[in-house]
Amino acid sequence: MTTIEYRLPPDYRAASLRADALAGLTATPKSLPPKWFYDAQGSALFEKITELPEYYPTRAERSILTAVAADIARISEARVLIELGSGSSEKTRLLLSALRDEGTLRAYVPVDVSESALVLAGDALAVEYPGLTVHAVVSDFEQYLGLEPSADTDTDTDSAVGGPRLVAFLGSTIGNMVPAERALFLRRVRSRLRPGDSFLLGTDLVKDPAVLVAAYDDSAGVTAAFNKNVLAVLNAELGADFDLDAFDHVARWDSGHEWIEMRLRSTADQQARVRDLGLVVPFAAGEEMRTEVSAKFRRAGVESELAAADLALRSWWTDPAGQFGLSLSVPA
Repeated sequence: MTTIEYRLPPDYRAASLRADALAGLTATPKSLPPKWFYDAQGSALFEKITELPEYYPTRAERSILTAVAADIARISEARVLIELGSGSSEKTRLLLSALRDEGTLRAYVPVDVSESALVLAGDALAVEYPGLTVHAVVSDFEQYLGLEPSADTDTDTDSAVGGPRLVAFLGSTIGNMVPAERALFLRRVRSRLRPGDSFLLGTDLVKDPAVLVAAYDDSAGVTAAFNKNVLAVLNAELGADFDLDAFDHVARWDSGHEWIEMRLRSTADQQARVRDLGLVVPFAAGEEMRTEVSAKFRRAGVESELAAADLALRSWWTDPAGQFGLSLSVPA
């Protein structure tokens, strides 16, 4: 059985895009949040990125889940799996199967801004896992996490199922947040966990900068197209006139912050008009606009950030090459 809960107002996407574009395009230096890569074209491009030989994170995380999903199921004893930013729920099937085999799985709660992705995934999972309750939540997890802090505010799924919950935040999406944003996010997650709940976090690890840069600047140019797609989104949804060919894709390792930055560099002095904002945006030749931060982690840093949010690291796993880390923590 699949149900859908709507936690976003009908105009949320349009209003949020307008607010982010206005703030980012008038800032110094300019920036745009990475969530605006992901219209239908951007999502398709990202799927291609995950299959590129240079892009290791998806393969590395999947290899860990393949190896330890049974351990995660045994340790968490979760009856409800809640996934933040679930997308197509592909890797999630490893966790669902392990929890089913453990005999505890009763419900899956995917949380994502894309209703279409939730519907497609929910319909497929309902067929693949007979008897599984799928309660999809259309939400931006920055606004609503899809889980409640106490029994008196349970969702329908929690009330019907009860028992321990496993909250999964995979793909190192947390790396798209700067430290202050990560700290706030982790505190919000912790505030909604009950005794017996667990938090599964995927984190890309610090490694050779050449490997990192190649993962974000592939030889086929797919990541470059993905980066420029944020301009296509502004053109399509805000009536802008950005010339995508007038910007170069830049991926740079920042050793001080230990993160990759993706930027778009203007190839000439130019102006772009954003009709729906009544805005003219000047770019100087060589000026760069940041479109993504992708922080890389070390185990000690992950443990420290979890502890600061009153979460205790219980288990830590990596792939054989040590490229990616998966941590399971519980309320301290």
